[in-house]
Amino acid sequence: MAGLFPEELLTATDAVLGTFEGQLAGLGGAGDEQVFAAVERVVLALNAVNEAHNGSAFETDERETLCDYIDQSLTEHGVDVVALTARHGLGRYQLTDKWRKW
Repeated sequence: MAGLFPEELLTATDAVLGTFEGQLAGLGGAGDEQVFAAVERVVLALNAVNEAHNGSAFETDERETLCDYIDQSLTEHGVDVVALTARHGLGRYQLTDKWRKW
């Protein structure tokens, strides 16, 4: 497992997600632009982690887990992800697609 998930990858991913968690407070009442900005920041930061690991940091299971984490974190902080994405012509699971390279 250490070969698949080196400590540097885990530490970098945890740091990105920790920063995202810190930005979640108050997003339940925020406008769509603010929510999408938070999603964009976390996705771009995860892109950078992925690039630092030769584009292979996150496999299919990890990608799905990260997307679900973003969705669930927003939901837990009062964001209606289904309504948010629908207002912008997206399906619920397309929330990260605009920026995601992993």
